[in-house]
Amino acid sequence: MKKELTDLRLGVDNVIFSVDAQFNRLFVLLVKREQLPYKDHWGLPGTIVRQEESLEEAAYRILSEKIQLKNLYLEQLYTFSNRDQDSQALYLSVSHFALLRYEETMLIGQNASWHSLIELPKLAFNHREILNYGYKRLRNKLEYSPIAFEVLPELFTLNNLYQLYCTILGENFSDYSNFRSRLLKFGFLTDSGTKAYVGIGRPATLYRFDPDAFAPLKDYPLLFV
Repeated sequence: MKKELTDLRLGVDNVIFSVDAQFNRLFVLLVKREQLPYKDHWGLPGTIVRQEESLEEAAYRILSEKIQLKNLYLEQLYTFSNRDQDSQALYLSVSHFALLRYEETMLIGQNASWHSLIELPKLAFNHREILNYGYKRLRNKLEYSPIAFEVLPELFTLNNLYQLYCTILGENFSDYSNFRSRLLKFGFLTDSGTKAYVGIGRPATLYRFDPDAFAPLKDYPLLFV
């Protein structure tokens, strides 16, 4: 005889990515669990929603205990379910995600750590499924929105921008010359009038993202790459 559902729990799990633009690395924030189940396993920063909280308040609360960052913006990702095989409790997780600038983040406590997406440990619960979904959303947003400029410095070269796309989408996502011409045609990259001198060769132009020039385009399905 199948056991009936005796408990329903509502929680949030956050998929927090950061890009190290200097060394072209993509990380996800993981937390080592200190209690059962899955004690000593790594998982996404998450929590049970308290009675007086909204979903967003719970998501921001758990992150405020793990990371120090101003103006953190979370985007709701998806709702996942996971059943405890022993108690038959059903856990509903409303996941959120964000992309941060690695250089501006400061971790709090000993159990939170950045992990490269190419060297992930085994994750607790169904957190690998949630992470994979978050990574898919990140890739889609990178292709159709100006999210990349949120993690670049104010002034950047086109090669800086290209390397960031390569870090997230893979090295073979686009030819550099095609990428360069496509981005410049949109008209929301402004020449700053200054140059970057890196190694031998001609100095590279430093650009800045112009949100006002982008505003008329925000409702169109632009393909950035």
